[in-house]
Amino acid sequence: MAEIKDFHCTYDNSAGINEEVTSNLNLQFPDAYMHWETMAALSKALKVHDGSSFCGLPFCHTVEAEAMGGIINYGNEKTGPRAKAYICTAPEELLELPEMDFRKGRIHEVLLACQALRREGEHVVLQVSGPFTILNVLIDAKYVFKAMRKKPDLMKDVFWKFGEEILRFMEEARKYGVDMISYADSSGGLSILGPKMAEQVVEDFTYEFLKRVEERMEGETLVLLCPKTTFALLGTKKAELLDARLSGPSDYGDACIEMVGKTAFVGQMCIKNIHYKLENAVIKTVKLM
Repeated sequence: MAEIKDFHCTYDNSAGINEEVTSNLNLQFPDAYMHWETMAALSKALKVHDGSSFCGLPFCHTVEAEAMGGIINYGNEKTGPRAKAYICTAPEELLELPEMDFRKGRIHEVLLACQALRREGEHVVLQVSGPFTILNVLIDAKYVFKAMRKKPDLMKDVFWKFGEEILRFMEEARKYGVDMISYADSSGGLSILGPKMAEQVVEDFTYEFLKRVEERMEGETLVLLCPKTTFALLGTKKAELLDARLSGPSDYGDACIEMVGKTAFVGQMCIKNIHYKLENAVIKTVKLM
């Protein structure tokens, strides 16, 4: 069995909303989460507050699920959008969900906000969710884990249905100028799945999915892997870490910007930990085997 290490993430419940920031903006919530102009304004304000080198969007992990029919509670100035009610009660129903339509809805507004920020000269990290995180919005997790044990072939089909939609979202983001994509699926981490199931997910989905990501991003858009994903790849011998020299000691956020166009993946630290110091001027890139 693979020896997958876990990454203790202190950012699991953070989706980028800060009441101190929102209270100083002349925005109405939750309406501000619905339109590209207000999304962009909020993202820039959060960037300044956090002392970050990039803007981050969206402010939740529900955009993809909503674009496939999910029901969302849009939150307020204190908390971003979150799941409201499940729409599926059986895994088979997941295969019938519609494709994402990037021409309408909140997912379209997110892309427009990314485009506007890029045109203003900002670097943008688009946070993209993996299958387990999307599933959490659409169906009770107990049905997912039961099907993974009893109907593994069905769940493999579900993962790939979602995987193709995520790939389409990433490709669309490139068209809108996004230069960095954060890919995370902490709802499918080692601490939740356990070693055996975590290894199976890498074998059945994650590795091949990221190979396709690498091919479609064509070295232009940097993909920032959640360390939970990185450790799953390393533990199953599907990837290795390589040193990449930076121009000097750097915060992790700045280092990621420097690596755009130079590598496909980085993933040694959570991108929300933007001030993580790389004192030795070296960042770890992730090379798929």
